[in-house]
Amino acid sequence: MAYVNLRFKIPVSWGYGFLRWFHAPAKKVMVATQSVEADLHARGFKNTLVRWSRDVDPDFYYPRDKAFLSMSRPVSMFVDRVAIEKNLEAFLSLDIPGTKIVVGDGPQLRELNTKFPETVFVGFLSGEPLAQHLAAADVFVFPSLTDTFGIVLLDALASGVPVAAFPVTGPVDVITSDKVGKLDEDLKKAISEALHLDAQDCRNYALNYSWANCTEQFFNNLVPAFEEIKEMESH
Repeated sequence: MAYVNLRFKIPVSWGYGFLRWFHAPAKKVMVATQSVEADLHARGFKNTLVRWSRDVDPDFYYPRDKAFLSMSRPVSMFVDRVAIEKNLEAFLSLDIPGTKIVVGDGPQLRELNTKFPETVFVGFLSGEPLAQHLAAADVFVFPSLTDTFGIVLLDALASGVPVAAFPVTGPVDVITSDKVGKLDEDLKKAISEALHLDAQDCRNYALNYSWANCTEQFFNNLVPAFEEIKEMESH
């Protein structure tokens, strides 16, 4: 709803009102994090809220040779949509050593490319080039204030790259250990501290978010619902 408000100026309360109406018939609603669950309860959702986390492919995202990028170190990287809701200016306006790289496309690309000429804008990448770029970073910077999870955080960690972000919903739910990322209202400080974290710790942490665990969680949420429906039908 924060995205809709940023783009179209529709009041956040209207958006959540629509979502309450839309989800009202559902016996259960799956949410990714504790923060989202608490927020929905606070906004009047009466459904049973159950957890369904996210996953990462560790066979695709893994530590690689950082020499892939021959740029001034440290390399601080952002990978995601280049749009206003990602709060990229909070990152790009920082005076930090090394090279800032933005991987992605979006409606703000041209504007930010012009405003921050010292930043390397790679554009949209996928497949092997994406994985190579991500693993070659020294720190992954996630300046968004509105993401409810941020799967790209897991991609970075699986690649052995520590995370620097603000202590907001999304990062606070994913980065629950200060061994894999630093969360601070001072993003520059978070970046500086994250550079000292161990790549293997990041990798090991991300492995907890496997596809198998995520799938099991999903089906465990469905089975009780199916059983209750069958019981109701039998009566």
